[in-house]
Amino acid sequence: MTSPLRVAALAAASLLILTACIPDKTQVSPTEQETSTGGATASAAPNVTDLPDVYRQGVDWSACGEVECATLQVPLSWDEPDGETVSLEINRHPARSQGERIGSLLINPGGPGGSGLDMTEYLATIAGDDLLDAYDIVGFDPRGVGESTPVQCGPDGVIDDYYMADVVIESQDDVDAEVARTEQFAAGCLAETGDFLTEVDTVSAARDMDVIRTVLGDDELYYLGFSYGTQLGATYAEVFPENVGRMVLDGALDVEMDGQELTLGQAAGFENSYRNYLEWCIDQGNCPLGDTVDEGLAETTAMLDQALEEPLQTLSTYRLNRNLLLYGIIVTLYSEDSWPYLTQGFREIETTGTGAIMYQLANLYFDRDAASDTYLTNSTWAFTAVNCADSAEEDPVTYDEIADFTVEAEEASPTFGWWFASGTGCEGWPVSDAQIVDSLDEAAAGAAGRIVVVGTTNDPATPYAWAEAMATQLDAPLLTYDGEGHTAYGRSNQCIIDNVDGFLVDEVLPDSGTRC
Repeated sequence: MTSPLRVAALAAASLLILTACIPDKTQVSPTEQETSTGGATASAAPNVTDLPDVYRQGVDWSACGEVECATLQVPLSWDEPDGETVSLEINRHPARSQGERIGSLLINPGGPGGSGLDMTEYLATIAGDDLLDAYDIVGFDPRGVGESTPVQCGPDGVIDDYYMADVVIESQDDVDAEVARTEQFAAGCLAETGDFLTEVDTVSAARDMDVIRTVLGDDELYYLGFSYGTQLGATYAEVFPENVGRMVLDGALDVEMDGQELTLGQAAGFENSYRNYLEWCIDQGNCPLGDTVDEGLAETTAMLDQALEEPLQTLSTYRLNRNLLLYGIIVTLYSEDSWPYLTQGFREIETTGTGAIMYQLANLYFDRDAASDTYLTNSTWAFTAVNCADSAEEDPVTYDEIADFTVEAEEASPTFGWWFASGTGCEGWPVSDAQIVDSLDEAAAGAAGRIVVVGTTNDPATPYAWAEAMATQLDAPLLTYDGEGHTAYGRSNQCIIDNVDGFLVDEVLPDSGTRC
C-alpha cells in the first residue's frame, strides 16, 4: 500500500469482526436522543436552518448484533451539497448510564480505509468504564469505505495483480510501465465507482462527520481517532474549529509534512521497531535470524532478496514473493503481541523453505482471507483512493527522482528503504480537485484546550516525532506512552486510559509531557 514520493503508507491491519445488521423499527429524529432502553428524551438540536438538506435527515436505528445500525445520506460531492447523495453507514454502542451521558463519541480506527463499524464493539471491550458510561460509542465507515458507498475496483484477481506483485524500478522504462499499470488499475476503479472515486478525500469525510454530529443531536463533536484518524480529526478541527467539543488524536500524523518527509519518517520508524523485535527475538533464545541484531538484519535482507528471485511456496496458489514477505514482516510490527508470529514465520522459512505463515500474515495487512484468496473488505484499494484524492497534482515522476529518493530511504531504513521508494505514487490516478488541509492554524486558534494528542515512543507507523509536531501545531497537550507498537489507547496501560477518559469524560486536560 505504500505510495512513495507522493503519499506515506499509513494503514494499520485490523483483526476486528464485522457484524450483520438486523432491522427493527426504532427511529430517532435529529431533535431527539434515544436512551439505551429504546425510549427518547428531548435534547436541543443544533441549528440547521442555513445548512444543506442532509443536516435535517432523521436517524433510523436498527438492531445490529450487539450494537445498533443506521444509514445516513451525505453529498456525493460537497461542491454540490444538495445534489446527488451517497450512503454512510454508522453504528453505536449506547452509553451505559443515561444519567451520566454526555453525547456521542465518534471513532475512527485509521487507514485510510479502516472500518469504524468494525471498531465499535471492540472499543466497548477495551475502553474505560467512565467513558462507556458517558458516551454512545459511534462508529462509521467513511465515504468510499466498507459498508458505506464503497470505492470498487473490480474482481479479486485484478486487485491481487495490482497490490501483490513485486515492483522493481531500475530504469525510466520501469517507471513508465508502473505508471501505465496504475492508469489501467485506476481506469477499472473509475469504471466501477464512477465520479465518486475522486470525492473520497479527507476534507469531504470531515464534512460528513459534521453531518453525523448534527443529526445525532450534538452541539459539539466528541471524537477519538487513531493513526489516519488523527489526520481526519485534525482536518475536522481545521474546517469546523467552533464545533470541536473534546477530541483525542492517538498515533498522530504530521499533516504539515510532505509525502517524502512522511515516507522517510515511517521508514525510519519501521527500521527502529524491527531492530527492537530482533533484540527481543534474540533474548528469547534460538532466534531463527541469528545471535545479534546485525546478523538478523543481514539474514532478513538475504531472505527478501531470495524471495524476489524465487518466491516461496505457500498453501495457496500464490507464492510468497518479496513484496508479500515484506508485508508479512511489517504487519507484525504494529504490536509487540504479534512478534511471536513473526518468529514462527521466519522459523518456517529457515526449516522448511516454505512461506505459509508469512503469507497468512501478509493477508492480514490486506484484510484478505488467505484460505480462499478473497478480500474481506475494500480497505486496500480504499486506502489508495483516499490518499490519491488527497494528493495535489504534480509533475510526472522520473527515474532519477526515484533513484535519489531511494538513497535517502535506505539511509533511513537500510532493511526496508528500497520498499518505501519502490513506486510511482498516485501518477496515473484520476486527479481530484479536493481541498487539502496542510496546516492547522484555524484548529489551533479555535479549538484550543479541547484536543489531546497521544504518541507512542516506538510507534513504527506514525513515529513519535509526528505526535510531537501535531501537539505543537494544535497547541495541545501531548500524552506519551513509553512502549512499542502503533497507537496507545486500549493497548498500552491504565495510565493512558485514565488520562484519556479523564479528558473525554471530565474535561481534565493532562499535563503536557505526561508519560505513561
